[in-house]
Amino acid sequence: MAGASAEKGTISVRLVLEALFELRRQGVDEAVLLAEAGIDASLLAQPDARVSSEAYAQLWLAIARQMDDEFFGMNPRRMKVGSFAYMARAAVKEPTLGAALQGALRFLHLVFDDFSPRLEVRDGLAAIVVDEAPEQSCRAFGYFTLWLIIHGLSCWLAGRRIDVLGIQLRCPQPDYIEDYQVMFTRNLQFARGQSRLLFNADSLQVPIRRSPHELKRFLAGAPGNILVRYRDPQSLGARIKGHLRSLAPAHWPDVETLAGHFHMAPSTLRRKLSLHGQSYQGLKDQVRRDLAIASLDNDESNFSQLACELGFADTSAFYKAFKKWTGSTPGQYRALSNPENL
Repeated sequence: MAGASAEKGTISVRLVLEALFELRRQGVDEAVLLAEAGIDASLLAQPDARVSSEAYAQLWLAIARQMDDEFFGMNPRRMKVGSFAYMARAAVKEPTLGAALQGALRFLHLVFDDFSPRLEVRDGLAAIVVDEAPEQSCRAFGYFTLWLIIHGLSCWLAGRRIDVLGIQLRCPQPDYIEDYQVMFTRNLQFARGQSRLLFNADSLQVPIRRSPHELKRFLAGAPGNILVRYRDPQSLGARIKGHLRSLAPAHWPDVETLAGHFHMAPSTLRRKLSLHGQSYQGLKDQVRRDLAIASLDNDESNFSQLACELGFADTSAFYKAFKKWTGSTPGQYRALSNPENL
């Protein structure tokens, strides 16, 4: 579970250290870059410290200029400065998110060496898969930076958050994952056979809702805008989901009881959620989805038992809801979430 420290608009200093890793390995003095980003160097010795997302974005840009690499020097072939802007300019001209993603991934295939992301679609489930040489290793920070670039651009193009169902990585779990859980999903798996980001294939049909004119403003604010725009762990919706996760689904409150827990009237709670395009039922469905996926990823749960635990009247209702959430049935998801089956 992402801790309270993973707040909106801030980034853990541990990710700052990850961003500086290759720069330090090359013996480059980081002091000037930290000062340029407005980051106090003394914070690097405080593991629980956080910096603003704006400062982290400025550090990203400063490192990119220093190394001529927008990927923090984590691949033998640099992602030269201007690569993200070029990719975004091409993507915004496509009719659908699927077409934009295909083009962006083909571009990244040309940019990187032995680190090739591609799109797979099967049984209603879409996956961005990273092909790598068996002997090649990448830090978790590298994979999550790739996901941040691709997912952040995708959300902006679609004009809404594209829900991430799960992320599987080849590398071991790092010491710190809270910010990754906030940025993407609680369903993170490590030491898997292949690195993949999973989402509902229906998202590929979403039309591009941005214009080349809007792109100019987007690029002017990047990468800061993709760090926080579609992620708000302190919103009412996020706090409600956190409360639901602390309870068994059978004990989830009705809207009147829930409103009392958050010290507001039911009508106020509904209105505040509606302002963000949310509803209590929708939030319950999101938590049920995440619980179901975590269970399918981690064990061999009986579908009937899982349906009961999640509060469904019967297995059929669970199957129907799961298909709506993910584009696949529980059985298909379990099979497809295993890279050896693809």
